Amino acid sequence: MRKKITVIGAGNVGAACAWRLAEREIADVILLDIVDGLAEGKALDMHEATPVIHRDLTLKGTNDYSDTSGSDVIVITSGLARKPGMSRDDLLIRNSEIVYNVTKAAIEHSPNAYIIVVSNPLDAMTWAAWKASGLPTNKVMGMAGVLDTARYRSFISEELNVSVKDIQAMLLGGHGDDMVPLPRYTTVGGIPITELLDSCRIEAIVERTRKAGIEIVNLLKTGSAYYAPGVAAAEMAEAIILDQKRVLPCCVWAGSAYNNLGELFVGLPAVLGAGGVEKVIELQLDDHEFALLRESADHVQDLLAKVESELLE
Repeated sequence: MRKKITVIGAGNVGAACAWRLAEREIADVILLDIVDGLAEGKALDMHEATPVIHRDLTLKGTNDYSDTSGSDVIVITSGLARKPGMSRDDLLIRNSEIVYNVTKAAIEHSPNAYIIVVSNPLDAMTWAAWKASGLPTNKVMGMAGVLDTARYRSFISEELNVSVKDIQAMLLGGHGDDMVPLPRYTTVGGIPITELLDSCRIEAIVERTRKAGIEIVNLLKTGSAYYAPGVAAAEMAEAIILDQKRVLPCCVWAGSAYNNLGELFVGLPAVLGAGGVEKVIELQLDDHEFALLRESADHVQDLLAKVESELLE
């Protein structure tokens, strides 16, 4: 019997994620949204495309959580999207309520599922989903680092005129302006980019990576990124469903890692497999890198305090 993945939120991100999962044919896909007909219409459209891409799977749209029963992975994309002039943090309270409520509804029907959060502000929303679910920390994670490193790698590819296939990258910290790209852990065909680009060009690429989301928001004017976030979430789901033991930068529980970073979810390299977050990998950071990570984690902690006061008061 095939595995089952539910994607909550049939907006652009959720639809992009569901379509990528269908393309990969790794599980049956349920697309859920509260807007009547939205998930049903998009899922039907995708289903009608499966003969063209030669994929056999169940693709169903619904607004009934009972249809998601028994899901192995739940991807949460619900929430408001950013508009020009908005930071991810501006979405904090409204989206935390949305994520908390949809998580509680979904986990009631799939108590053994793994949860991948995509909603912004990502690190705080992952914490809200964890609180709502009652699951152990290894079963809840956020999609941020896969997206951010993809953007980082795409910009490096443009700069060096090389294949994205040969670029590996790593970054840490919160999903936002204080994310911490690590150039010395970023390679092209095994060669550190510090040997291929000067510090000024690297810093320009790092800064563009930090601002990549708002760059798209400003261009679209009435929406935010969805192709890259959607496929990034699908990659994480695939790693869990197929027990791939992928080493990916994800928003995960920090705990005692990185010199006791704290009781929060933040971007760190992790091994994803059938056990969810099976291991957090601790890199050797220099003093400057660790200070940036600490600063980023402190900002996430500030957001969590606001969310906790609203949701659990």
